[in-house]
Amino acid sequence: MNQTFKPLPALIAAALIVSASSGLAEDWTGGYVGLSFGYADADGPGGSSGDDTSFGAHVGYDQDFGNFVLGGELEYNRLSLNLNQSQGSLDSMTRLKLRGGYDFGSALGYVVVGAARAETSVDSDTAAVYGIGIAYPIGKNFVISGEALRQDFDDVTRSTGGLDSNVFNLRTTFRF
Repeated sequence: MNQTFKPLPALIAAALIVSASSGLAEDWTGGYVGLSFGYADADGPGGSSGDDTSFGAHVGYDQDFGNFVLGGELEYNRLSLNLNQSQGSLDSMTRLKLRGGYDFGSALGYVVVGAARAETSVDSDTAAVYGIGIAYPIGKNFVISGEALRQDFDDVTRSTGGLDSNVFNLRTTFRF
């Protein structure tokens, strides 16, 4: 199975570039809702794999503690990822995430941990989710961001074995 986390170097580079151009600190406290569009890649048992686009919605709340920001988020991604070799398809993922990050002034770099629920044509499973992200405010109420997330599910295909998935989402968010 492919264990690489392909979007990770790009997000790290983006975080370093943004941190070099720090300005005034942003106030991240408050609720938000948004939409996402991305790419999902999954590897299953017996060499089965697939990749496809994803789209979804998210809602959350952040609390700004100076340079540190802590928040929670509920996210849903709709997929239509065929796993080939008669293993079924990955149809959706729902995640409950805890986000903790550093306010670089002009952007927020953060890590994500939480739980993810996969719905497939065969079965469902809950697993841990972890990843990184970077958010950049556009005006007072809008934020654009990118996230790279990893989930490792057990027994959600027709064969015995796990389903490892990477998801990279580009997001637009409205803050209240």
